[in-house]
Amino acid sequence: MTIQFGSFVGVCQTAALVPCPLLGGNQGIEPNCYSRNVDLGGTLIFQPSTCFVHIVAIIMTAIMIYHIRSKYTAVGRKEIVLFFYLYAIIELLAIFLDSNIIPTANPAYSWFAAVYTGLVAAAYCCLLINGFVGFQFAEDGTPLSLWALRIACLVVWGVSFFVAIATFKGFAGFSNTKGTGLWIVYLLWPLVCVVIYVISQLILVFRTLEDRWPIGDIVFGAGAFTIAQVILFAFSDTICNAIKHYIDGLFFFTLCMLLSVMMVYKYWDSITREDLEFSVGSKAAVWEVKDPLLAGQDLDPYTEDSASAYHGAPASLVGGISGQQLYQKGYGPGRGYPPPGSERY
Repeated sequence: MTIQFGSFVGVCQTAALVPCPLLGGNQGIEPNCYSRNVDLGGTLIFQPSTCFVHIVAIIMTAIMIYHIRSKYTAVGRKEIVLFFYLYAIIELLAIFLDSNIIPTANPAYSWFAAVYTGLVAAAYCCLLINGFVGFQFAEDGTPLSLWALRIACLVVWGVSFFVAIATFKGFAGFSNTKGTGLWIVYLLWPLVCVVIYVISQLILVFRTLEDRWPIGDIVFGAGAFTIAQVILFAFSDTICNAIKHYIDGLFFFTLCMLLSVMMVYKYWDSITREDLEFSVGSKAAVWEVKDPLLAGQDLDPYTEDSASAYHGAPASLVGGISGQQLYQKGYGPGRGYPPPGSERY
């Protein structure tokens, strides 16, 4: 396949991407080879194996979000979790768009496809900005850091959404036969963001960390992303024909993209350490002393101890009564020492 700048013809003939049915004229651009459809209750489900990977991706993303949110004091926790939220929404939309649950002939498909395109661009923007959180240009978790990230992602989503819907509908100088703007925001922009993110994280590891193991996570993540692109744009037809249309390159592309996202989480988790001084605050009961003999050691002996079975002075280890109680006068008739009438003159 020959990739030409600004042209979706070669791309869509090789890979069944979401925007392809809306490009290249009224009939769209059909891939040369795509996976078999499944008839489910009278509805044709496209890309069934790819949809299964989408479902797995949503489940795995939910698990990663849970673990990120549980690290209360980790650096960049609130910033990185936004990326995984965006990825989960993208995978959810992909289920409806790839599977033909929303038919390509339906007018709503173009709007959902435009939202999907904007979210893809916003997710890569979020990843790009997260690459600079570790440099502490702005303190992580503060309103400045969070709102700068959110506004940047919203702006990128808005621009990409407008470019996509204008290209699909053919207004504001855009046309579905010349999708240069869409080609930039959908294909070129993600590549630029990933390259900058990888370079920034390598600089961060070499400059600020003594441990070099996170480099392996970066390499594996970048490798999975690269393999995904190569499989989709270079070997999709070959795979589809070899496996007799049961699966195509989109299946392996989605799977490799899931692996790359998981490596983003693994890398972030490996470079962040939770501050235990603050994280044990919700587990104070773990340090509570349960032994009644040890509970009153540091208390005033004349202060009532609710942890002991006796009141007054702290209990003695011998006989269950303290020496102070034994030698104290006036405790009761016949209880003082020396006994009444036994005084020596």
